[in-house]
Amino acid sequence: MSFDRSVKIAPSILSADFANFGAEIRAIEAQGADWVHVDVMDGHFVPNLTFGPPAVKAFRPHVKTFMDVHLMIAPVDAYIEAYAEAGADLISAHVEAGPHIHRTLQAIRAQGVKAGVVLNPGTPAEAVADVLDLVDLVLVMTVNPGFGGQKFIHSGIEKTRKIRKMLCDREVHIQIDGGVTPDTAPLVVAAGADVLVAGSAVFKGGSVDKPEVYGANIKAIRDAAEAARA
Repeated sequence: MSFDRSVKIAPSILSADFANFGAEIRAIEAQGADWVHVDVMDGHFVPNLTFGPPAVKAFRPHVKTFMDVHLMIAPVDAYIEAYAEAGADLISAHVEAGPHIHRTLQAIRAQGVKAGVVLNPGTPAEAVADVLDLVDLVLVMTVNPGFGGQKFIHSGIEKTRKIRKMLCDREVHIQIDGGVTPDTAPLVVAAGADVLVAGSAVFKGGSVDKPEVYGANIKAIRDAAEAARA
């Protein structure tokens, strides 16, 4: 996939109908999703439990765009190969998910997939300064990881601005995850973000029988974000 800084909407399927993932994925892509974001949680690193490699492998045939797998697990290194083999296009790991984030990112790249590094709300931008040449994406969490539907943490805006400055002209995406809505999307895009993860803001009010609602929700986030660029 060629690099571009256009605004991309990555619905989090954590907010989808768990009994109907295939149809949900097809619906959001048909309604304008650019990426599909998969939140993997272990009940240890974060207080929730979600998708193992077999689930991700089951999602893969339905994803025609780009499958972005966010590992909120620790230790993380032992599971990288399994998620890569399950079909992830990009795997992102948290700075705190192991003792050596540089080694973790090397391990992701060694699997032939794109690599992302993740900053929690309490993790400073400077924590990734020495690994920027190893990543395709920096993910700024604007909620504490673990659950959908949380309130946006505004300190992530300045952190995004710092990361954009640190990246200079590198071809690296800045992704925002947490509390993304038509109200908050412009704030982070103006600061330099280009990939917006949205769960409840995309899926609210819609279903596979009413997919046009997903389309309207995606469009509202995109329009607000692109207006901040104009």
